[in-house]
Amino acid sequence: MDNEQEQVEFWLAGPIPYIPDALQPAAHALLQSERELKKYTADFPKELLWAKVAGRASVGFHMNHLTGVLDRMLTYAKSESLTDEQFAFLKQEGAFNLGTEVEDLREQFSLKVAEALAYFKTISEHTLTEKRTVGRKKLPSTVIGLLFHAAEHSQRHIGQLLVTTSVLQSNIS
Repeated sequence: MDNEQEQVEFWLAGPIPYIPDALQPAAHALLQSERELKKYTADFPKELLWAKVAGRASVGFHMNHLTGVLDRMLTYAKSESLTDEQFAFLKQEGAFNLGTEVEDLREQFSLKVAEALAYFKTISEHTLTEKRTVGRKKLPSTVIGLLFHAAEHSQRHIGQLLVTTSVLQSNIS
């Protein structure tokens, strides 16, 4: 991809093959989140991964949370229950871990985005409004509601991550 194409946001780059039309916006948002995560953390120092600004979440939390929420929303969309492994991941999303590499957290999210897009390709549009439940309280949603939330939630955390990385890096310049 040349530099000009790379600057075009995914929603302006046309449809993604084999993904239902109704899921194109969610797929575009996830791909945009993945691209921006790579961009905003490209030179981010590992030493600042768990630093907080103004009592807000760390970059490490945002990176883990992006992956965790997407994983959980995919699970609920498939009408499955969370596993013990998913609950353990949830509990550790914001935990300080000195051994964590920025690259590993980026790759973890990229793999989850690839999994999500592969799942999108298996969905029939007529099933998007099927009812699904969320969490132990079995809160009501739908397949499309869960997938849209996963995408918009990712974009929201990318925005927060951008501010946090910018502030932290401006303090070391």
